[in-house]
Amino acid sequence: MAQVIADRRDIDFVLHEQLEVEKFSQKEKYAEFTKKTVDLIINEARNFAVKELLPTQSIGDEEGCKLENGKVSIPQSYYKPYELFNEGEWLAMTEDPQWGGQGMPKAVALAAANYFNGANYSFMMYPGLTHGAGKLVETFGTEKQKELFLKKMYTGKWTGTMLLTEPEAGSDVGALTTTAKKNNDGTYSISGNKIFISAGDHDLVENIIHPVLARIEGAPAGTKGISLFLVPKIWVNDDGSLGEPNDVVCTGIEEKMGIHGNATCSLTLGGKGKCMGTLLGLENKGMSAMFLMMNEARLLVGMQAMSCASSSYLNAVNYARDRIQGSSLTEKTGAGVPIIKHPDIRRQLLTMKSYVEGMRSLLLYIGYLEDMVELSEDLDEKSKYQGIIDILIPISKGYVSDKSFEVCSHGIQIYGGYGFIKEYPQEQLLRDCRITMLYEGTNGIQAMDLLGRKLGMNKGRPMMDLMGEIQQTIAKAKKFDSLQPFAAKLEIALNKLAETAIHLGGLAMSPKIEEAFAAAYPFMDATGDIIMSWMLLWRAVIASDKLEKGPKKKDIAYYNGQLKSAEFFIFCILPIAMGKIETVLTANSAAVKISEDSFGGK
Repeated sequence: MAQVIADRRDIDFVLHEQLEVEKFSQKEKYAEFTKKTVDLIINEARNFAVKELLPTQSIGDEEGCKLENGKVSIPQSYYKPYELFNEGEWLAMTEDPQWGGQGMPKAVALAAANYFNGANYSFMMYPGLTHGAGKLVETFGTEKQKELFLKKMYTGKWTGTMLLTEPEAGSDVGALTTTAKKNNDGTYSISGNKIFISAGDHDLVENIIHPVLARIEGAPAGTKGISLFLVPKIWVNDDGSLGEPNDVVCTGIEEKMGIHGNATCSLTLGGKGKCMGTLLGLENKGMSAMFLMMNEARLLVGMQAMSCASSSYLNAVNYARDRIQGSSLTEKTGAGVPIIKHPDIRRQLLTMKSYVEGMRSLLLYIGYLEDMVELSEDLDEKSKYQGIIDILIPISKGYVSDKSFEVCSHGIQIYGGYGFIKEYPQEQLLRDCRITMLYEGTNGIQAMDLLGRKLGMNKGRPMMDLMGEIQQTIAKAKKFDSLQPFAAKLEIALNKLAETAIHLGGLAMSPKIEEAFAAAYPFMDATGDIIMSWMLLWRAVIASDKLEKGPKKKDIAYYNGQLKSAEFFIFCILPIAMGKIETVLTANSAAVKISEDSFGGK
């Protein structure tokens, strides 16, 4: 049975019917990206993903990465696709053509990324992190740094990473011990150890550019004293040629549960006292600079997770149509039927379907908002869009990766015992998906970010703007008789969420701050459920309008499916979110009052 990555009809729906991205072509910046051009881009992305990347998914998982005689090798099957990926100029889809990009809208690029990551996201981490590192150079680099590094990174000739985590400084980045000492020539000598570095070392390209967080000697403690540096694996001379190897050594690669095709490395910087780097941006402003890359990376992680879920769902649907098992509950013929006829299987498939569709809409919507920030000439409008993005980033990473893992678990369940064995793709999708709940800030940190930073941002205006957008969709839904019950339930939930946000925000600024943060995760979870309900209701409004106007025959089943996704989620899953909200409002103190000894385990 052929593995499937993403539903093209659904991607077209989000791009053209929900977000109407072809309207971007009315602006000079995106003039060439008409509907025809967008469709051609998605066609090419799908073809490349299916023909070149998908065959490497299971092979790369089996081969893994190796560290032998000081050199890291990655799956052999990755080399040809990487060359073709760069020839297609896929790495920097949204960036300026001056530096090797295609200059396309971010929403369109994210749709292409759905295919790439669904085909093999271990592979996609090499170009994905390179783009993020390149964005740091583009935004904070000097003209010389841009000239030396940017085009070679955006075209994939060199790759990039992100060096934050240390053995004693994981989530607490401010505790890092890597140091930087300024030299007379303006460079810095870097010394320290970094761990869990995705794509940290490999033989895919001739050079790897490491953005590194370190503390300049004498700088303040904590995050206030952190600076950002560019540290190449091979030193780059002023004329752009490669010099001597820098003192950056891979000391080990991790044996992981999933994403075996990506080299997750431990790196020692300056073990021989000869690691050099150049300051990227301003002294002691490294964390604020790195957040640019981290926000992009968190959206990418959401896409990685959703792409696993999308593949798992479509595989499960096709398997359920073909797998004959058990007899019908209503037709007493005694003959076996495809398992998709069984109510519990249909419940699981509809759960998977509604999550995947809602999550895809959310991620591409964030890309759309980023495009609007670029295109808008009104500063207040820019601020509004950016504020909504800031609220949605922890949801797009934390909530989406949580629910994607659940979808992948359902994907195994549909297959039964076959889902648990390597002959089928479902178990790898589950394993690969699991890391998305951990890296780029564990999902608990995403919940803390939502509560501690995002809710109160700009006096709560971004959260109010987001709720205003949801209210607009509710108002549109009320115009359709069939959607009025959907709209009513979502409106009640939204009002309750607003009450809860105010309550929890106040609690976080009181002596009961620990109780507030103990409730941060269920609050993020409930917020995500309401945002999913919004996305699905938005889809249902469009589908209802199209059904009333008389769609093409081939689209009727798809639009009816949108109505059922919204109905199922709003009537079967959203009520559970209301229960989560009630637990948040109680602010129960058991989790913070229990003594450490009471946990047992000794």
